Amino acid sequence: MLKTAQTFITRAAKELGWSDADIEAFLKPDHEHEFEVSDGEKAYKAYRVQHDNRRGPYKGGVRYHAEVSKSEVQALATLMTIKNAAAGLGFGGGKGGVAVNPKELDDARLEELTRDYVRQLVDYIGPDVDVPAPDVNTNAQVIDWMVDEYEKITGDSSKASFTGKSVGQGGSEGREAATGYGGADVLSEVLKQYGDDKKDMTYAIQGVGNVGTNFMFREEELLPQVLLVAAADSSGGLSSGFGLAASDLADYRKQHKKFRDYQSDDTIHITNEQLLCEEVDVLVLAALGGVINKDNMEHVRAKYILELANGPVTLEAHDYLTEKGVIIIPDILANAGGVTASLLEWQQNKADEHWEEDVVLEKVEQYLRNAVDEVTSVGERHKVCLKEAAFLTGLMRLEKVKGDR
Repeated sequence: MLKTAQTFITRAAKELGWSDADIEAFLKPDHEHEFEVSDGEKAYKAYRVQHDNRRGPYKGGVRYHAEVSKSEVQALATLMTIKNAAAGLGFGGGKGGVAVNPKELDDARLEELTRDYVRQLVDYIGPDVDVPAPDVNTNAQVIDWMVDEYEKITGDSSKASFTGKSVGQGGSEGREAATGYGGADVLSEVLKQYGDDKKDMTYAIQGVGNVGTNFMFREEELLPQVLLVAAADSSGGLSSGFGLAASDLADYRKQHKKFRDYQSDDTIHITNEQLLCEEVDVLVLAALGGVINKDNMEHVRAKYILELANGPVTLEAHDYLTEKGVIIIPDILANAGGVTASLLEWQQNKADEHWEEDVVLEKVEQYLRNAVDEVTSVGERHKVCLKEAAFLTGLMRLEKVKGDR
């Protein structure tokens, strides 16, 4: 995934006439913080990379994972800069992490580690400087601890220092739904741009978790003529020529049941690999990275691929499928609903306001539809695919800010 992102940054930069030195300078972060945090018993390596803030405060999640490294965090911070710019958001790019397996810690040790992370960074973050959020293995509870620690140290009571908080602690309505809903908004707008928004179509989705479920509900609302015919969770998949009901699948998953155990006269069981090769108009990838690769790319039969997960299509597969005429809707657009909702949460905190869910999701939709319109326009002008157009859009917006200063 990271190599793919850097490759697309380089391609876009060269399209804009950047020199190798310009590209190297862009990839270099503004600030790199490398330190240790303690859970009260043990110390762990920790990082916060602040890549670029010309469009606004640094923005990006904090992940807790045993394999977190400085190079990974740096690459992800760079990608956040592009993603926020391509989506038209007033944020820069940042990322953070701690090399820890949080499942090995009890709540007391996890809280102490989290608070220590804030203590180590308190002079370098804040509502107008750097606004972290949840990421891999972090959640609203972790962010609530971070906000509380930041407020204790600085006295800042706006709660705008972090996003992804619980609603009771200044979090935003609609944030949990925003990534999935936003993905459906992006798909709807792309189909409109390509003249397919009124056609009867079919789709399959891999990854029926929170994001995938919210996508399915929003898709039914926006594109009722696009029929769900296959779906998969980590245990396997289901296929039905008669169509699958999003509400039935969501209810089944809420009961913590796996699709491998689902029984219906109208469905057959398939593997995750078989789902990727279903003959559908739209393939929605909401699970893992790298699921479409050199080993299966020749068997993909979808016309559109929506990258709801991060990096589900490898670079080699992307180039192969694009050459074959498949339209790949890139992750930096498709899953930008989450960070867009983060922007809206930050704005609410700064203004001491609280908006209803429908207001938040309507604003997310408008941001993303505008982003799709801009990206498709750039793609047409430069005669490049949507993924390259998204990276071009991000870099062009960053160039404009630099030029305005």
